[in-house]
Amino acid sequence: MPDPSKLPTTPISTLRLTGAMMTDVGMVRPQNEDSVMYRIPGPTDSDAGRGVLAIVADGMGGHAAGEVASQIATRSIHTVYYESDLPIPETLARAFATANLVIRQQAGTEPDLAGMGTTCTVLAARDGHLWLGHVGDSRAYMLRAGEMKQLSEDDTLVARLVRDGAMTAEEARNSPERSVLVRALGVHDTVEPMVWKEGLPLRTGDRFVLCSDGLHDLVDNQMIQATITENPPPEACRILVQAAREAGGHDNISVGVFTVSNMVDRPAASERGTREVKLDDLGRDRA
Repeated sequence: MPDPSKLPTTPISTLRLTGAMMTDVGMVRPQNEDSVMYRIPGPTDSDAGRGVLAIVADGMGGHAAGEVASQIATRSIHTVYYESDLPIPETLARAFATANLVIRQQAGTEPDLAGMGTTCTVLAARDGHLWLGHVGDSRAYMLRAGEMKQLSEDDTLVARLVRDGAMTAEEARNSPERSVLVRALGVHDTVEPMVWKEGLPLRTGDRFVLCSDGLHDLVDNQMIQATITENPPPEACRILVQAAREAGGHDNISVGVFTVSNMVDRPAASERGTREVKLDDLGRDRA
């Protein structure tokens, strides 16, 4: 990645964040066990000070259990995030712990939901910075200065083997065990999500993608990058979902696209698909 400190900056007060999310059942599964949620508060909303939140969760379990788990995750994390007055890293850690607890409690009282769990990837933006919270194999990407980077690390068996040097990336892509998770919400009594302790300073032109494996398994990084570069978020989501469907759509498909831009380029009200929030206090890059 380019050194963020050497990239041109934009005056703090002129930045805005816009985005869209979409989820689709795909071509094979009988029901959609993915869940997505995002909020971009308006400047006069009571929760504007908490900033922007976007979540994708990919549930697992028999019958409708995966759908229940992913919906619990998105609702719980959204509620905890906007009710908390703690720093964002602590808030995200608490939100993941709450979601894990609620999933475990509900699974313990309803036999049809036993064993349910879900991945969960969260982006939170506030005061000109972005934080990531993550568990599972849904993903977050950033496109900056023409280079796209995966921000999250897959919590899968093969990804762990690749990081340990016991398997190549190519072997991992072709492994029949590539979807075996080693961490997820609801699987154990406690969960240790990856949460950034410091925020990444946002810059004009940044683009972010959240997606489930139903997208990133079937649509390569080159197409994701080209699509989010050439299209506004709602259209980019539609194109990417359709691409995954045309590639087989063997899983549920979820994607969110978010952009940081300059307020002076604001489109007319009739052209905006999402609300906007100013982002302040650009600072140091995350550790």
